[in-house]
Amino acid sequence: MRAARQLRSMDLILPLAFRATMRDAAHATPDREICGLLLGEGLRVTNILPAANSAPDPATGFEIDPAILVTAHKTARAGGPAIIGCYHSHPNGKAEPSPRDAEAAEPGSVWVIVANGQISAWRYRADRFESLAILPS
Repeated sequence: MRAARQLRSMDLILPLAFRATMRDAAHATPDREICGLLLGEGLRVTNILPAANSAPDPATGFEIDPAILVTAHKTARAGGPAIIGCYHSHPNGKAEPSPRDAEAAEPGSVWVIVANGQISAWRYRADRFESLAILPS
């Protein structure tokens, strides 16, 4: 019998199916950033909510569709899953936060970044991103 892995404060639970959805979306739209919300509790993602990228230049940035954001906040206030962060792709970059990402991040938020088939996870703390290990469950 295999012992359960002890979760650390730097582990993000992100099921494989959600990672595949993110990778597939990024692969399908290589000329613009894809984006969406991470829903769950703490560092456990229980669902993702893909969103349209409403940025003025989606090739170099992302803005989650405001209607999706409002709906997710209303659902959370009504007892649904909390928004714990967001995900997006870097079509021509690395799977790490950009200076633009740091400007938009809120303390405690989780960011998942997809680039060139790779996925990384980060949590924003006061003035910097900290890398998170990604676990399937």
